[in-house]
Amino acid sequence: MKTQTSPRLEGLDLARCLALVGMVLVNFRLAMGVEHGKPTWLAHAFEALQGRSAALFVVLAGMGFAMGLRRLARSEAIALTLRRSIFLVTLGMLNFLVFPADIIHYYGVYFLVGVVLLPLGSRALLGCMAGIVVAFPLLSFFLDYNQGWNWTTLEYAGFWTLPGFLRHLLFNGFHPALPWVAFLLWGMFLARTALHNTRTQVAMVVGGAACAFLAHWLSAEAIALWPAYADLFGVSPMPPMPLYMLAGAGVATSIIGLCLVIVARWGQFAGLRLLLPAGRMTLTLYIAHIFIGMGVLEAMGWLTGQGLVQVAVAATTYCLLALTFACVWTKFFEHGPLEWLMRRLTR
Repeated sequence: MKTQTSPRLEGLDLARCLALVGMVLVNFRLAMGVEHGKPTWLAHAFEALQGRSAALFVVLAGMGFAMGLRRLARSEAIALTLRRSIFLVTLGMLNFLVFPADIIHYYGVYFLVGVVLLPLGSRALLGCMAGIVVAFPLLSFFLDYNQGWNWTTLEYAGFWTLPGFLRHLLFNGFHPALPWVAFLLWGMFLARTALHNTRTQVAMVVGGAACAFLAHWLSAEAIALWPAYADLFGVSPMPPMPLYMLAGAGVATSIIGLCLVIVARWGQFAGLRLLLPAGRMTLTLYIAHIFIGMGVLEAMGWLTGQGLVQVAVAATTYCLLALTFACVWTKFFEHGPLEWLMRRLTR
């Protein structure tokens, strides 16, 4: 029997759905090997999504993680997190064999760090988050961020060796634990706020947008003054320097706040409610967009020689099919297939 979802949680479902759509667009573009193209507005839209959709995903994961463990005893929370981390790392590594930009296996590490820091107070949690963000550029002065990478082909040499795997996982992969786990910690912090409160929601929208704007402004000014240090002051996700982390967290916070406001005010509109089921089964739909979506693109010969318009068409088609599947599935089942499997194996 299904349980009634609260308006607050439905706002998070909407945010997860939007994050999924953004991830599909970004990943299809990466899989199809389209770096540049026209129309210009579409190219700018894809660039805006790069690294922001994934950051939104991780912040939401942090919120769900903290909420899910809120009523559990410490020992039970640790045991559950350990089992789920093993599940996600295993699933993610299987996914990595098909799509090297997988984010799922990183979650296993994020959650382990999160459960260790879960007992901390909010200020201490923010302090850890800030320390992690600052630690990355400091570490990059001593370690070579480019080690292992062929940036032309996006291939990573030595991944299947222990040093290469750990380096990719913790420092210079697509979503390295240092500093990406800070997004999870920020989500854990947000979960402690009064998310049902309209003032909190509006503050998230305005404050998040202001932080994102500040990060981009500071980046532009700093690069203009010190062009030799463009990487250090950049807002691109690779390398994930502090201003990117600020921009990513700001965009994520603003979108989550906006989704909470929208669902609180207009949550009963039929068109809006069609988006919510997909937000409850993002793990299933994320894996499906790689194994099924990209598999279909490969069979069609679309993984090479296409443009941005074809990427947008492919991603939009997949998202519409995914939304339809989610709406039908949730009429009969409370959890998505992989969500059910994870709960079954880890509970």
